[in-house]
Amino acid sequence: MVEWKISPGLTDYEDALAAMEARVEAIHAGTASELVWLLEHPPVYTAGTSANPQDLTHPERFPVYEARRGGQYTYHGPGQRVVYVLLNVGKRGHDVRKFVQDLEAWVISTLAEFSLTGHIRDGRVGVWIERPDKPLMPDGSLAEDKIAAIGIRLRKWISFHGISINVEPDLEHFDGIVPCGISEHGVTSLVDLGLPVSMDDLDVALRTTFDQFFPPAD
Repeated sequence: MVEWKISPGLTDYEDALAAMEARVEAIHAGTASELVWLLEHPPVYTAGTSANPQDLTHPERFPVYEARRGGQYTYHGPGQRVVYVLLNVGKRGHDVRKFVQDLEAWVISTLAEFSLTGHIRDGRVGVWIERPDKPLMPDGSLAEDKIAAIGIRLRKWISFHGISINVEPDLEHFDGIVPCGISEHGVTSLVDLGLPVSMDDLDVALRTTFDQFFPPAD
């Protein structure tokens, strides 16, 4: 069975990295169960393995950490639900692409619990929300804002890192980076979109939709 853990308050980023790495080893050794860990961090910027240093526009604003996950720069902070997903991908088909697609589908299904339609776009990692209330893009397409970021790492076929979903973070904190290397689109949150969703509400929705994408491993 997958353990679900919710950490109250704010969890230090380095402490979370150390805890994840220890849990990955334990899952691989068969001494611990898989884990979905829900938490919030103090304000930090994190750099994935594809991060471009030029995308860190205000490095003095918050602590910056090398996350060693996939992806580019992202922000974590209060009001954002971080979902660390420590699952045995080896026992779930050894298919990393499908695993990431399942994470995306899980986020989209969770957002649908609040009657919100999330989208996946080629060349843009994460989950996006169309914004018909904003001016059209120069090419005439709808403006889109990012509501969730996805970045994972595998060790011995065990995943760690995972997802972040914006519930009610300070959106100005994203201004110190080019989020995920994409400058032509913005960032939004559930509350910014006018949805009175609490962190507890989101946690319930994540738990409700999880099993359809991640049934028990063989």
